[in-house]
Amino acid sequence: MASIAYGVDVASWDDVRTVASALPETSESAMHGTAGWRVKDKSLAWERPLRSSDLEALGPDAPDGPILAVRVADIGVKDALVADDPDVYFTTPHFNGYPAILVRLDRIDPAELRELLVEAWLARAPKRLARAYLDELP
Repeated sequence: MASIAYGVDVASWDDVRTVASALPETSESAMHGTAGWRVKDKSLAWERPLRSSDLEALGPDAPDGPILAVRVADIGVKDALVADDPDVYFTTPHFNGYPAILVRLDRIDPAELRELLVEAWLARAPKRLARAYLDELP
């Protein structure tokens, strides 16, 4: 169930599970002791608590809520998300040069979360599987 913050519905881990599990051939498995979601053998999203090096790099701006890491199509998408909505999306030096974005789960709208996870799935799924999924959409 989504919680309320800033006067709007925001996503929860249940929302992540619901969306990810609805995507074809996606499974949930533990990654380094936290939840993660994969399509076939490729990670698309995972719980990503901030490490001490992340906290040091972010300083007083470090969020304290739940953090979801999500693969994106490329660095350009990552940069655009951070630039467009830095209250929701951010990165750390650990992810420099890597096409993944960090998401403040308690600040993202469930519909936006769904779009982000579907895009991550499309970027990671085998081409035939992604094409079949898109062909089935209304």
